[in-house]
Formats: sequence, C-alpha cells, structure tokens
Amino acid sequence: MEEDKIQEGTLSHGLGFTELLRLATRIFTVKPARTVLTVLGTSVGIGTVVFLISLGYGLQSVLLGRLVTTEESLVSFDAFYPGESNLSITSREVEEISALPEVDEVSSVAEFSGEVKSGDSSGLVIVRIIDDNYFRLSGLLPDVGKEVGSHRSGVVMSAQALKLISLPRDESVLGQKVDVKAFYQEQGQSLVEDVVVDAPLIIRGVFTDEAEPPIVVILDADMPKQPLFFKDVFVKAKDETVLSGLGDKLIDKGYIISARADVVQQARKVMNAITVVLGTFGVAALIVSAIGMFNTMIVGFLERIYEVGIMKALGATDRDIRNLFLTESMIMGLAGGIGGVLIGAGGARIFNFLLNIVAKRLGGKSIELFSTPLWFVFLVIGMSAAIGLIAGFWPARRATLLSPKAAFMKR
Repeated sequence: MEEDKIQEGTLSHGLGFTELLRLATRIFTVKPARTVLTVLGTSVGIGTVVFLISLGYGLQSVLLGRLVTTEESLVSFDAFYPGESNLSITSREVEEISALPEVDEVSSVAEFSGEVKSGDSSGLVIVRIIDDNYFRLSGLLPDVGKEVGSHRSGVVMSAQALKLISLPRDESVLGQKVDVKAFYQEQGQSLVEDVVVDAPLIIRGVFTDEAEPPIVVILDADMPKQPLFFKDVFVKAKDETVLSGLGDKLIDKGYIISARADVVQQARKVMNAITVVLGTFGVAALIVSAIGMFNTMIVGFLERIYEVGIMKALGATDRDIRNLFLTESMIMGLAGGIGGVLIGAGGARIFNFLLNIVAKRLGGKSIELFSTPLWFVFLVIGMSAAIGLIAGFWPARRATLLSPKAAFMKR
C-alpha cells in the first residue's frame, strides 16, 4: 500500500507543527548564550521604542487633558472687546448674541476689583462674577475641589488669592468660609459702589497655578446686585458645523474671539510632531537590534550547513527547511517583542511612580507622564514578529537552495 502511494507520488515527507516547534526552540538550548543575547538586544531596541512612544502619548494626554476638560468648551467661543477700546459688553449685546440662530447658550462674565476676608486677614482681589454654566463653556475647571454652579453655591479661588488671606492652597482649605465684597463701577462712570455678599461663602475649589492673579470666582446668583456690563461672553454653538459661521458673525460685531478648539488642534499637531521625533530615535535603536538578529541567523545557518544536508538526505523537503528557519527567527522576534514591551512599559511605569513621589513631596499633583495604548502593544509585538521573519528570510532561502551533496562537501 505504501509502495503504491510512493509510485503515485502522494506520500510526502513533512514536519508537523509540533515537530517544527520543537526543532525551532532548540536554539534556546543548543546556543543559549547567543540566543538570549540576541533576544535581549532586540528587547532593548523595542523597549526603547515603547518607552519613547509612551512618553509622546503621555505628554499628549497630559496636555490635551488639561485643554479638553469639557465637551462644551470645544464648541464655544470666548468673545470680548479689545483691551485698548475700554469697551464692556452690555446686557443688551448679550441678548443679541443669544438670539443668533447658531447660538445654543451663552455665559457672561463680569470682573470687578474687590476684597476677600477670612478672620482678621483680608486682601484685594479680582472678583469674577459668572453664570452657572461658566465652567462648562469655558472649560476652566478648578485643580482642587469642585466648580460652583446652580446646585453648588460658594466660591472658587486662585492660589494667590488664598495666599493673601493666609489660607492653605490645597484640599484642606475646602469647606472654609470667606467674606466677599466687589467694587462695582459701571461703564463710563467714576463712582464706585461697594456690593457686599450677604453671608460668608464656602470655598469649593482652588486654581493652583501660582501664575494666576488673585481671583475669586462667584456666582451671579450669590451677588445682591447683578452686573449690567461684562468683560467677556462665552458663546456655545449648536454644533461644530456652524462654529465657523458663528465666529465670523462675532468678529463682524467687533469682538475678538478665542476658541479652545483651535488651541487643542495646534497642541495636537505639536505633540504629534514630538511623538514622531521620539519614535524616530526609537526606530533607530530597533534597526540596530534587527541587524543583530539578522547576523545571528546568518551565523546560525553557516554553522548548521551539515545539519541541513542530513535533514534533506533523510527526506526533509525544502519547505520544511524554510519553515524551520523562519519559525526560529519568528520565535526570536516574538520573544524580543514581548521582552521589549515589558522593558519599555515597565520602565515607563517605574518612571511615573518615581515622578509622582517627587511631585507629591513638592506639593504638586500626580500625573501620568507615560501612557502606553493597548493597540500599540499589540502593534509592537506583531512588528517584532515581522522583523524576525525578515531577518530569517535570507538564511531560510540559502538553506532551501542547499543540496545534501553540497552540504557534505562543505563539511
């Protein structure tokens, strides 16, 4: 029966998957030092790529996370008159803006000089009087605590304002009460009217940026008298499609506009460029490690010429020999990829941990400076396997073209 199959040409030799895998993994036992060093070199190269790309994504996440705090802020404009014009926005102008067909909602902001007091300490500050939708439309959320709104009365203060009245600038200040007074001065008038809030207000949030001037943010609902003139107005468009047209209309009315979406777009371009630069350095390290793997596969082939001849003499096909070399190189590439992910992502986590320890000791906020997307991990592992296949292609081709006779002669 077997002789009939041989005559018909249907009986063929071939390595099964188990045998192929067992033979391919021999490289870790036959030449352990060389194989481990090659895998380690590949891991370091891939780890460098993972580490640097994680830094790029982390920086992008930190920056954009600070810019994109609310969805509404991405479809909103901050409209105001030029500072040199000495003009303020009137209540009537706010109503005209609200009536524009492209406008979904507005949030007017008034600013006056004022005074804040806590116990025996007091200081001159800027009192910013806002609507309850101000934080949603502006995207300017407090770094510590919560914003104020229709369901949460109180004030949000800057670090400099707290410093004036000798209060801490961290979470311990939340819940303490302060007295607020604003010096109302209407447009075109020299008279100043003191407007004092009836009762002390609770500190709900803190802007921790030391560069911010001393500001106290308070809801207009908490003020005994409503302002009639405003410094600027946040205007939310109904959707992104009308954003450009709304901006043109506001400019035609004489306003200067600022859109957070433009800032985010520019920031994203800059961070993408930084990520590409970091990735370029990482790829350079990866190329070096790939050359090392290619060199290992070439040396391995030259040392195993006689072995290849014996395998072919025993009936191994050219396909078996090719698959053997490609499987070996792919296993080394996969091992290097997994090791590289562990080195790169592990190093990133350690760096994040140490950085947050330093930040907490210095009184700052913890941040994730490194971020490794899951899709990038799988991409790197797949890429490392592909590099292994490429490194093993030339030795595999040389081995398939080698005849048993030529292999024994080179012995």
